[in-house]
Amino acid sequence: MAKKKNISNHDIFSFYMDYVLEHNEQPKSVYAFAKHNNFEEAKFYEHFGNFKAIEKGVFKAFFDNTHKALEPSEDYNTFNPRNKLLSFYFTFFENLTANRSYVIYALHQHKNSLKSFTALSELKSSFGHYINDLGIELIDVKQEQLERIQNRGLKETAWLQLLLTIKFWIDDTSPSFEKTDIFIEKSVNTSFDVLNVAPLKSLIDFGKFIFKEKVKMN
Repeated sequence: MAKKKNISNHDIFSFYMDYVLEHNEQPKSVYAFAKHNNFEEAKFYEHFGNFKAIEKGVFKAFFDNTHKALEPSEDYNTFNPRNKLLSFYFTFFENLTANRSYVIYALHQHKNSLKSFTALSELKSSFGHYINDLGIELIDVKQEQLERIQNRGLKETAWLQLLLTIKFWIDDTSPSFEKTDIFIEKSVNTSFDVLNVAPLKSLIDFGKFIFKEKVKMN
């Protein structure tokens, strides 16, 4: 049989996911993997350096597919940051659910240590950029170094929230993962309620007023 000539990233993702789910282990070598799927070994290296790169790429692809699905939507582009993030979560977890067997395999082989799981590193980077681009309003600290710390803290908190939601979804046994949907809605809304800067700004302005009046009186 003639070897497949046109191999894409998506093809390799599919081949790899099918292989590990059928055999419950990684292929023994790139050569064996290519032979099993009837393409030249060199084609593999045109896209990836090793199997770890595929694992990272799969989770990033879940993010990319989510982003591509949302961006053309006129409704999505009119949403505020809270509703954009909710839309992202619901769409992202639809992608995970469509590939649930692989996601559980990939995470369970690392004993669910999500924080140290290197396959999530590209997902973390892409998600961090996404959070930055949402334009979530924070307190104006008027100090560049503090702003960087504040923004970094926002990204890390958002990432931790995503990890916790993935863990909840893995353990969820409800029909259609309806409990995960509830978890998403409550956790995202709670996060934005905590971040609500309007009351804090009012409190800060009031504090400034009291300070100025006290100075005048003295």
